[in-house]
Amino acid sequence: MTFEVFVISSVSRLQAAFSPEVAIDDRGGGRPVDAEKSSPVRNGLSVEEQRQVEVLRATDRKVRAHELAHIAAGAGLTGAASFTYQLGPDNQRYAVAGEVSIDISSGGDPEEAIAKAQQIRAAALAPADPSPQDRKVAALATKMEDSARQELASQGSAASQSVTDARVGGALAAYQAQADGPRSAGFSVFA
Repeated sequence: MTFEVFVISSVSRLQAAFSPEVAIDDRGGGRPVDAEKSSPVRNGLSVEEQRQVEVLRATDRKVRAHELAHIAAGAGLTGAASFTYQLGPDNQRYAVAGEVSIDISSGGDPEEAIAKAQQIRAAALAPADPSPQDRKVAALATKMEDSARQELASQGSAASQSVTDARVGGALAAYQAQADGPRSAGFSVFA
């Protein structure tokens, strides 16, 4: 018993655009051929230039999505995005880098500072692939939050101490009044 095996290879135009060694020859029934031997020009661009445009488009989408994630998570704390552009072989500008400014000043009271630090950290880490600079901003926000928590704890312990002092003072006064007897409390059994 003999089996014949046929391998069907299909290379899409998109795959050919990204693969430097393969291109599609329309005249040959869709057979892959060397890109070196066949350099069709489409829209005035060679295969290599078309490949560069596709890479630039993908980079542009990724950069814009990255910066948009910062802006969305930073709601109210971020400025507008600014981009660095590269001119493609098709004479179009493509974003290849970007940045968003963010207000990292501490808030008024410690509770506001904690909430703001958490929002800053969320904005910094919002993109799917945070950059080293994004991670630095997130670390700075964590330090800001820790500092605000320490301040809140010290305020809480000071307030707690004054409440404790008032309770102890009131208890001592009541105890002293009880120990001194009924006359010192301002009333008399015999009136």
